[in-house]
Formats: sequence, C-alpha cells, structure tokens
Amino acid sequence: MTRLHPQRLLAVLAAGLLLSLAALSALAQPVLRITAIPDESPTELARKAAPLVQYLERELGMKVQWTPVTDYAAAVEALINQKVEMAWFGGFTFVQAYARSGGKVIPIVQREEDEKFRSVFITTDPAIRSLADLKGKDVTFGSQSSTSGHLMPRAFLLQAGIDPDQAFRRVAYSGAHDATVAAVASGKVDAGALNISVWEKLVADKRVDPAKVRVFYTTPPYHDYNWTVHASMPAALREKLTQALLRLDRSTAEGRAVLDLQRATRFVPSKPDNYKGIEAAARSASLL
Repeated sequence: MTRLHPQRLLAVLAAGLLLSLAALSALAQPVLRITAIPDESPTELARKAAPLVQYLERELGMKVQWTPVTDYAAAVEALINQKVEMAWFGGFTFVQAYARSGGKVIPIVQREEDEKFRSVFITTDPAIRSLADLKGKDVTFGSQSSTSGHLMPRAFLLQAGIDPDQAFRRVAYSGAHDATVAAVASGKVDAGALNISVWEKLVADKRVDPAKVRVFYTTPPYHDYNWTVHASMPAALREKLTQALLRLDRSTAEGRAVLDLQRATRFVPSKPDNYKGIEAAARSASLL
C-alpha cells in the first residue's frame, strides 16, 4: 500500500473537510417553498409560478421552490403542517386553513381584484337565462373547496331560494375552473360556475367561444384569493416577503410579466377579517 507523505495526507484531509462543509452549507441554505390550490391545470399553474419564483429568489436572496399539490385539501395540509412556507389560497381554503391551524396562518397580500371578486355562471343552452332556469338541470361546480367555483356560487343560489342539491337534476364537481368550462362546452352538463378571471382569460386566449358558451349570471362581489404564510415564519422574512410582493409594479417589464400571469393589477395588504363573509357563507352552507 502506498503511504502518503504527511503534508500530502493533511492536504487530502483538508480538501475532504472543505467539501463536507460545502455540502453541509448547501443543505443548510434556506428554501422558501410555495404552493397554490390547483384551480387550473398543473402546466398552467407551473407557468404562472415560474417568473414569480425567479423574482422572489432575487428579492429575498434565497432559493424559492414551487411545490405543486394534488388537490385543495393538500394545499391546506401542506401549509398547516409546514411542508411549505407560503400558499396561494382562495378565500374558502384560507378559512379552512385558519380554522384547522387554530389561527396559525396569516394572509399577507391579495390582488387588488380580490377585494371585489366575482363568479360567473355559464351555459350553452339558450333556454337558460337566469338562476331559476337551472332547476331540473345538470350543473357543475369546480372543486368542492373552491371559493369562486363552488362556495360563493352555492351561497348566491341559496340566497335566491335555490338549493342545488334539491333543485338540480344532478350536481357535479369538475375539480378546476378550466375543467368546468370544458364540461359545459362539450355538453356534459347544462351549466357551470367558475371564477371570473379564469373565464376572461380563456376568452382572451380564444380557448372558449363566448358566442357558444355564454355568461348568464354574474355574482355580487366578495373577497377571495390571497398569499398566506404560516405564523412560524420569522417576522423579518414575512415582512421582506410581503414588501417584495407589494413592490411588484406594472411599469416594469418584470413586474408586468409576473402580475399578468397572476391576473393582477397589483398586490395589496390582506388580513383575516377580510374573509369573515366567506366563513359565514361556508357555515350557512354547512361546508365548515
């Protein structure tokens, strides 16, 4: 066996130690993991997240990791169990997370549009002109945990004296807003409810023909989506993250790219009290 000279041996050991320290340092690098409720297709969600991840990495000086989830409930569980540090929630999923965690999640920002968000009901049936015309029809919502695709459309139906479970021939759940449009367009159901921003985006992208699939009812406004963090996040990081999101500005190319994909004019501060109406609607519909 070849014996190393003592100086050579020390150099090898030192190099090994440096490599080990570098590996440990890499492992110790802070990572901000973010997720979102899967209210659209996985490819669309990943496309929307990419420029935001890049922006936050630079602004925060840390790695940001997009972490997709399988369904709405998984997004709630991921945040309250600290598998991610930040989640994009709808109003209802925020209320669920807030209740499940005992108030240990904090909404930091919402889009300006989320202060007066709306849902739309769509159909291809020329005989359907109002909510009352849905009686005896097959109607689809999005996910059962969706604010704009289920909870609030159901709440406004109930306010109109229409109980979907009694009045409709069949109640379906598509799982996502774009899937709702596809179900209505293909004739699988007579009508469906979804969030207005997805509808407008699909129309703008010519992925749906509004001459064939039309909106026949738009709900009154309500608070909806927000970015929420776990209360265990260090206050300094939470403030830095909040300010980074609030600084996004459409006057810059980067800001416009991020905000366009988020379908936002800008982000504004959020707070739990904004979602008291959502909580009340969920309780009245026996969904919370």
